Amino acid sequence: MPVIAPMPAARPARIPTQREGDELSVTAGTTVDHLTETYRAHYRSLLGLAALLLDDTASCEDVVQEAFIRVHSARKRVRDPEKTLAYLRQTVVNLSRSALRRRILGLKLLTKPMPDMASAEEGAYDLLERDELIKAMRGLQRRQREVLVLRYFADMTEAQVAETLGISLGSVKAYGSRGIAALRVAMEAPA
Repeated sequence: MPVIAPMPAARPARIPTQREGDELSVTAGTTVDHLTETYRAHYRSLLGLAALLLDDTASCEDVVQEAFIRVHSARKRVRDPEKTLAYLRQTVVNLSRSALRRRILGLKLLTKPMPDMASAEEGAYDLLERDELIKAMRGLQRRQREVLVLRYFADMTEAQVAETLGISLGSVKAYGSRGIAALRVAMEAPA
């Protein structure tokens, strides 16, 4: 999105300014020195302009710096050096608008709940259920709790659980089965 409109094709690329003998001096846009002087003289006023459009200092400074960079890179298109400040002001306004559009779009995207997100009620229900599960797990025998935690929370196979606990595969199956049955009873019992 260009900030400074390109020059019409009908205008010549260079404008003669004065004749010195047979040599022709030409001006091809604003000079770097003029842009630097404009920067020094008008930085604070451009920062104030951005501050009126935006809400935080860091964004204002970024916008003003970006405006100077863009005008510097397009300085050959600024035909009249006296209009450099006007180009800078318009660029600050355009960049501020762009920054606000990005923020608004970001806020719109953030406020929409994701399709797979649980509602607040579901989250609260999940917390209650998790608390009940933890309480029920504490009521199990030590071996049953160890087998269930390793098998279902650590996602180990029955063989890995048997090896970790140093018990037989049949014992892992028995402790697991009895632990699940005890959890069902504890979770279904009224509190």
